Amino acid sequence: MRRTLYLIGALLLAHVVLLTVHPAGATVADTSEGLDVGIVFDVGGRGDKSFNDGAYLGGLRAAKALGARVRYIEPGEGSDREAGLRLLAAEGMDLVVAVGFIFTDDINVLAKEYPNVKFADVDYAVATDSVGNPLPMPPNLVALKFREEQGSFLVGALAALVGKSKKVGFVGGMDIALIHKFEAGYRAGVQHVCPDCEVIVNYAGVTPEAFRNPGRGKEMALAMYNQGVNVIFHASGSTGLGVFEAARTTGKFGIGVDADQYSEAPGHVLTSMVKGIDESVFQAAKAVKDGTFKGGIQQFGLAENGVGYVYDANNKMLIPDAVRATLDALTADIVAGRIKVPSTRPGTK
Repeated sequence: MRRTLYLIGALLLAHVVLLTVHPAGATVADTSEGLDVGIVFDVGGRGDKSFNDGAYLGGLRAAKALGARVRYIEPGEGSDREAGLRLLAAEGMDLVVAVGFIFTDDINVLAKEYPNVKFADVDYAVATDSVGNPLPMPPNLVALKFREEQGSFLVGALAALVGKSKKVGFVGGMDIALIHKFEAGYRAGVQHVCPDCEVIVNYAGVTPEAFRNPGRGKEMALAMYNQGVNVIFHASGSTGLGVFEAARTTGKFGIGVDADQYSEAPGHVLTSMVKGIDESVFQAAKAVKDGTFKGGIQQFGLAENGVGYVYDANNKMLIPDAVRATLDALTADIVAGRIKVPSTRPGTK
């Protein structure tokens, strides 16, 4: 009787949740044996050619290399996030992955409700005490964190070295601490190689919608280009697609984020500051399969090949050999600890 009631409850939950979340064309988990992974995307969803698509690639890698059965859920609205996570947890997934810091509160609650399910959150917002020490997390939850400031430092140096202007630009999405890490590293990189360069900064907004407003991105970018900026680095999700459109319109350059975004504006994307989101998702799945999963904070920086910048056949003609050598030297100095890249903006902690 108890089992029957449980099954009825689970079916009702699935029915209610599926009214509000939209599976993004993936296999439905068979939880009998093997590795079952569920991934819930962030605002903007699949097709952002950036943050969410990186997580999707991580799922594909897990399916191919680990034999994982992967289910993807793309919330129709922000309020559907918790429902998507709960559905996957209730189905008994081995690993539930949330893509984005906005899942932090929901995943904290669910990790405690479902202690036998492993959870991972890309860019999880780690809570700290009054002196900055991380507060305890549920033992079945891993925070997949990146040292975005390190990769941003490199593209900042690149923008200053090849921009042919004393002004460079930065377009952020939501005005929050996570995106400030990109700005802080970018500023530091620019000023390391060009102390008298000016960094012009603007943010698209203060809500998650700031990550999916290409029109606003184009507007901000055009204003910067008109001020004498030749290169703009964006950390703004699909809002950055507007930055690339402005770069095409003006004949100037943009710098992509999270994934290689060259195809968004061929000839006008100087490089992209890439984050190994696919690698972090894959490694979380692999740890579950291998029985080595450990909750807590996992960091991905230059030393772990977790961040970097794109240099390939598409853009190498835009980056002189001497500049490439400078960036290699800066990378070595950061990894060795000789350069300490700030993760907060000047005047903040």
